[in-house]
Amino acid sequence: MAEKKEFKMSQARFDELQKELNYLKTTRSDEVAEMIKVARGFGDLSENSEYDEAKNEQGKLYSRIGELENVLLHAVIIEEDELPTGQVTIGATVTVTALANGRSRTVKIVGSQEADAMHGIISEDSPFGKALMGAQEGQVVTVSAPAGDMEYSVDKIER
Repeated sequence: MAEKKEFKMSQARFDELQKELNYLKTTRSDEVAEMIKVARGFGDLSENSEYDEAKNEQGKLYSRIGELENVLLHAVIIEEDELPTGQVTIGATVTVTALANGRSRTVKIVGSQEADAMHGIISEDSPFGKALMGAQEGQVVTVSAPAGDMEYSVDKIER
């Protein structure tokens, strides 16, 4: 039997997703239903691009609603103040230095639903996040990347 996926996230992210789901089920659902109703009024449905577009939008809406319901059903709220200090966990901001070139970077470790790699917010499920999880200051971690293994020293861990 397949293992159920847990979605680790902060309470704030859970609340954001709950708000989005509520919006999609109420306001957006009504908007899409109105789009379909208007498009039906344009006549023959077999050649009605407005109707096709409205039905596609409805499909996207139902898909997103299903995705959000699944995420919220399997959400695990991480209380950052209850996590151990001195090691990398979800919610930690970590400064690392690449041993190959001496470049430093700071990243925040979050659950997969909060990740934004372009802004230095990485998922615990990413290769970089997995390598850092549980590490302590001064430790060297190895990140497996498509270009090969890279080593980083963990310089600083903050909450």
